[in-house]
Amino acid sequence: MTNLRRLDLNLLVTLDVLLSEHNVTRAAERLNFSQPSVSVHLAKLRDVFGDPLLLPGPRGMRPTARAEELREPLRQALDALERAVSPARSFDPAEASHTWRVAAADYGESTVLLPALAGLRSAAPGTRLAVLQLVPPRIAKQAEQGEIDLALHTSEDAPSGLHRRPLFTERYVLAGRAGHPRLKRRPTLTQFCQLDHVVVSQDGGGFRAITDEVLSQAGLARRVVLSVPHFLFMMSVLASTDLVAMLPSRLVRDTSVLRVVEPPVDIPGYEMAMLWHERSHRDPAHQWLREHIANSV
Repeated sequence: MTNLRRLDLNLLVTLDVLLSEHNVTRAAERLNFSQPSVSVHLAKLRDVFGDPLLLPGPRGMRPTARAEELREPLRQALDALERAVSPARSFDPAEASHTWRVAAADYGESTVLLPALAGLRSAAPGTRLAVLQLVPPRIAKQAEQGEIDLALHTSEDAPSGLHRRPLFTERYVLAGRAGHPRLKRRPTLTQFCQLDHVVVSQDGGGFRAITDEVLSQAGLARRVVLSVPHFLFMMSVLASTDLVAMLPSRLVRDTSVLRVVEPPVDIPGYEMAMLWHERSHRDPAHQWLREHIANSV
């Protein structure tokens, strides 16, 4: 450790060239130094290592046993440093072998990741994608520690300190099974409140959502008879029962098994966004992934 603290990186570069050239003059030319400067460096190196390192010989200088021991590890260390400080290389998705980790709820899986998946497999066939369960209170820590590359979440509830890119604005519609007898046309507000509703409660077991908050402000309430944790189960329930639900419109825009109508109450929508940490903000591979996802939705 004492020797390492006394070392100047320039001294190690000089030693690497000297061990290659075995000649102070040629080393000076390669380094674009004066010959006296290289000699000063060599004197400092001898002091640090407590060894002559290079001795005069009939055809230039010959390395000592200690210098020979240093040759290969020194070259490897300098190569590693060179790679570390070199500008980031451009990202070629066709040659990439990354494993990306994205945290998303089933809504983000369906509306963001699914549209991006085919293009991702085509453009970057050697990569892998791991979809992790979205746990909103953990997003910031997971991103900071590199456990996730991206999180798909609403802008309104995004943790502070993360980069954010809006993807789209979502709105709510009323949905039930195709042929639902009470959804042949847009229901009145009274009829809406009398329907049997199902809600998604990601916190588990809740029977209130944003629709109930809006109705409550008007002194009204609807009948919520089922609470489920995921949209996928909710849509299966809607298709096979007479229950209805307020759903994000993108989830039902291409389905034929559900009847979709405009609700009789104005429910605020939300902005869906990608979130990521500063640690990966400038990484070319990460930038490519963000652009691909943003262009797919």
